[in-house]
Amino acid sequence: MSEFRSKFLDVYSLLKSELLHDPAFEFTDDSRQWVERMLDYNVPGGKLNRGLSVIDSYKLLKQGEKLTEDEVFLASALGWCIEWFQAYFLVLDDIMDKAVTRRGQPCWFRVPKVGMVAVNDGIMLRNHISRILKNHFKEKPYYVDLMELFNEVEFQTASGQMIDLITTLEGEKDLSKYSLPLHHRIVQYKTAYYSFYLPVACALLMAGENLENHNDVKNILIDMGTYFQVQDDYLDCFGLPDVIGKVGTDIEDFKCSWLVVKAVELSDEKQKTLLHGVFSEYERKSYKKLLKSIEVHPSDAVQAVLKSFLAKIYKRQK
Repeated sequence: MSEFRSKFLDVYSLLKSELLHDPAFEFTDDSRQWVERMLDYNVPGGKLNRGLSVIDSYKLLKQGEKLTEDEVFLASALGWCIEWFQAYFLVLDDIMDKAVTRRGQPCWFRVPKVGMVAVNDGIMLRNHISRILKNHFKEKPYYVDLMELFNEVEFQTASGQMIDLITTLEGEKDLSKYSLPLHHRIVQYKTAYYSFYLPVACALLMAGENLENHNDVKNILIDMGTYFQVQDDYLDCFGLPDVIGKVGTDIEDFKCSWLVVKAVELSDEKQKTLLHGVFSEYERKSYKKLLKSIEVHPSDAVQAVLKSFLAKIYKRQK
């Protein structure tokens, strides 16, 4: 549990208030109420790991220095930008997947009177990120780098979503087209960049680092994101809906899930029992490989950031 959680939640309220009184738009009472309800329903309801990771990573990069109020606020604001980013993609992803539940409640588009207004709400969520960055980072030397980072990761995530969706169309006809390299490619772009690389990249920029000097860190985080998504595929099938907060539908949706890829490889065996064992072996080997990659990094501070990420996801249940 991050020591900054309560301050982080306070920053959400402040950012929300700013957005609901944005001078670029003349709000009516109805429109302000709609946006506030939409934000509260979609942005802060998850585990907040991605957002909190920005503050935790920044603190580790500062190597024990006490963070100022301003540093905690700015790191929190960047963390919330990632939570907004996540909400943006999930709102639209659930529509595309015709999903039923998300985080233990109906998907936003399934809420009465919301429906396809949710498409515009997704666009609003994305635009809020730019407003937050403009409001709090415009005078920072790394402002342009931040804007470019979010734009690039958005492009990568949307492209990952595209290959996931068009691959699913092929998979409905022929599951044998699925392979581990294809699964890795989808996961890398759809999940790993925004869930793992983006929080650390934000912390590095705040700490005055040039991201071009940290490609090794990016590669380790992408590998970690792949491991995370394999866990997600596993939990989608075998996790308890009450624990993971949703009813998993990857198998019936013909998704290029790690379980499907492995089932295609091992289709002559008793799949359910076997897949449990195969996943456990995958988890063990992935952890060992990631730890080895992290421990060769020359910076102890960066090692600490990467190890803290790995500790959060190893053997997770949801």
